[in-house]
Amino acid sequence: MRMRVFITGATGFIGPALATNLIARGHEVVGLARSEASAKALRDVGVSSLSGSLTDLAVLRQGAAEADGVIHLAYSFSPGDMPRRRLLGAVLGGWPGNMIARMMRAITTTNDAALDALAGALQGSNRPLVTAFATMGIAGASGERAPRVATEADAPNPGSPGYVRAVSEARVLQWATRGVRASIVRLAPSVHGMGDKGLIPQLAAAARKHGEVLYVGDGANRWTGVQIDDAVTLFRLALEQGVAGGVYHGVGDAGLTYREIAEIMGRRLCLPVRSGTKADAKRQLGFTAPFVSVDNPVDSMRTREQLGWAPKGMSLADDLYGPAYFGD
Repeated sequence: MRMRVFITGATGFIGPALATNLIARGHEVVGLARSEASAKALRDVGVSSLSGSLTDLAVLRQGAAEADGVIHLAYSFSPGDMPRRRLLGAVLGGWPGNMIARMMRAITTTNDAALDALAGALQGSNRPLVTAFATMGIAGASGERAPRVATEADAPNPGSPGYVRAVSEARVLQWATRGVRASIVRLAPSVHGMGDKGLIPQLAAAARKHGEVLYVGDGANRWTGVQIDDAVTLFRLALEQGVAGGVYHGVGDAGLTYREIAEIMGRRLCLPVRSGTKADAKRQLGFTAPFVSVDNPVDSMRTREQLGWAPKGMSLADDLYGPAYFGD
């Protein structure tokens, strides 16, 4: 059945590939565009645009209300996207030592308002709302070894560095009880492929800056991966077939230990590789440092069975050796 699909985050890494996939399947796609440059980028791939940002709640409601389904990829960590009063409250609303915690709560509140605007416009319609999260949100604390491979049944872990985003999964599940076919897609730490703007490119940039590649401790913590075309297919399947309250894992392969990722990065960048402490990682890697030592073994067997998803793309290791990364 042909659908009109509204996508937030349509100009990011996954968005353009997803829009192209949906159009090829006969769907009409409208993307949220916060600038004329973004609108042009959407037009270039055959996508109509709706002008606005995640804080333009009336625009989000309009986009969702006029659609047969919504895929919500966007998430903002930028303080500049907060309403002024909320930003000032986070900065000035208490003891300076608690400012980071206040800022994280304010970020969550801002993004939850966007989620509520989209879901509220779909309430009672049984139309789909597919939301993007991360498997990092169900991991343990940095440096903590996972006792087993995580599955779709696992809930977000407040001890994980990914919890600031994962906490909103509960909100999605609440909307799934209000006549919205709301579902969750948790993506592997590395959604890899040409044009990747995620953690690995950021970590590579830090390695170039500091002249070395760092892993923490023995580096035996595990990261999974999913090739971008497989991730795109999963979002489409969740849109077309996903159930209310469904949780799906975008994990295409078992991935690598972080030490293996660091060693590949070192070879490709011709940089030394060494073990460091969490403090070393914080000095070199900034806000990405806690993720470097997260152990995040995850599988997607239930997702494959429920949606018929069959990832076919190359593995994370093969992609890291290919032309998509490290300046080739």
